[in-house]
Amino acid sequence: QVQLVESGGGLVQAGGSLRLSCAASGLPFSGYHMAWFRQALGKGREFVAVISRYGGSIYYADSVKGRFTVSRDNAMNTVYLQMNSLKPEDTAVYYCAAGRYQSTTPDYNYWGQGTQVTVSS
Repeated sequence: QVQLVESGGGLVQAGGSLRLSCAASGLPFSGYHMAWFRQALGKGREFVAVISRYGGSIYYADSVKGRFTVSRDNAMNTVYLQMNSLKPEDTAVYYCAAGRYQSTTPDYNYWGQGTQVTVSS
């Protein structure tokens, strides 16, 4: 059974930082591209970042470029999202996803349950 478990969310002031983690199990981790999406209250799911199977290809949404960094540790079956210079508009539930294709649309095979990030002004 595939499981993706996010952690690291919380409440932070604007300008602060958080590091999200997503631990994967039940799948050959290095065989999957890993992505982060987010969904703010009342809005659709929005692409944040994606990293290829071995980290050689990375894409970010324009809204987070220069502030967020995605990375992965295939030995630990974990993907990370380092979020710096957080803004109130970054407030959302953040989801990690695993897929066979690297995409900026939510066409991924597996999803985590999400972790809440709240940025206060």
